[in-house]
Amino acid sequence: MIISGKEISTKIKDQLKEEVEQMKNKYDRLPKLAVILVGENQASQVYVRNKERGCSYVGMDSLKITHDATFSEEELLNEIKQLNEDDTVDGILVQLPLPDHINEDKVLEAIDPSKDVDGFHPENVAKLFLGQKSLVPCTPKGMMVLLDEINYDLTGKEVVVVGRSNIVGKPVSLLCLQKNATVTIAHSKTKDLKEVCQRADVLIAAVGRAKMINRDYVKEGAVVLDVGINRDENNKLCGDVDFEDVKDKVYAITPVPGGIGPMTITMLLHNTLEAFYHHQGE
Repeated sequence: MIISGKEISTKIKDQLKEEVEQMKNKYDRLPKLAVILVGENQASQVYVRNKERGCSYVGMDSLKITHDATFSEEELLNEIKQLNEDDTVDGILVQLPLPDHINEDKVLEAIDPSKDVDGFHPENVAKLFLGQKSLVPCTPKGMMVLLDEINYDLTGKEVVVVGRSNIVGKPVSLLCLQKNATVTIAHSKTKDLKEVCQRADVLIAAVGRAKMINRDYVKEGAVVLDVGINRDENNKLCGDVDFEDVKDKVYAITPVPGGIGPMTITMLLHNTLEAFYHHQGE
C-alpha cells in the first residue's frame, strides 16, 4: 500500500475548510497565522508560499512578514513580542534556518507557547514529554495521522526511528510511546544499524541521506514512513528510503514527494486552529 499524504492532507484540509466556514457565524474573527521570513533562502521562500496557500485554501487569515538577511536579532525579538501581544494572531511561525547572526533557540523561546504552532518551544516540548496536551511538531503529528488513516494500531509494535533531531526523531518517538509502541531511536553512531532496522514493524526514516534505506534494512510486511527530502544523482526529489527497492517488501510506505510533506503544512493549519480555540477559552 502506498500511503498518499497528498490525498489524506487534502481530505483533512477540506474538513478544516468546513470548520472555518462555520466559525464565521460564531466568532468575531477567524484563525490567523503569522509567518516571519528573514533572508533569501529559496527553499524557505517556497515553504512560506505553501503555508500561505494552505491558509488561503481553508479560509484562515495569514500574515507574511519578510525581512532581508541584515535584520537584527533584537529587531526580530521585538517583532515576536508584538505578535505575542496581538490578540488577532493565533499562530506565530519563524521560518528556519535563520541567518547566522541570529540565535535560533533564543528566537523560538521568545514565541508565546500558546502561539507556537511549530511545537518547538521548550514548554511545548516538555508537555509532549510528559504526555500533556500541547501543540505538537507538525511533521511527527502528520505521521501519526497517516497511521490512523490506514487504521494501524501501534500497541505492542516495534518502532525504529532513524534520526534523533528535535524536529522529527525525538518527538515522533514520544508520540509512538504514547500509543504503546516499543521505540528504538537509532542514529549515525548506532552499531549494526541494519539489524536494528530489520526488527521494526514501523520504520521511520529521518536521517537526511538520499536512498540510504534499502530492502536489506526492512522487515517483510513493515510500515515505512520516509521523512527525508533529498536529491538523487539525477537531481530528482527522493527520500531517505530507496522507494523502488523497498516497496514490494513492505505492507505500506510513504512516497517522496507526496507522502509526509503535504501532511506537515496541513498539521500546521490544524495547530493554528487548536491555538485559536485555546485563545477563545475553549
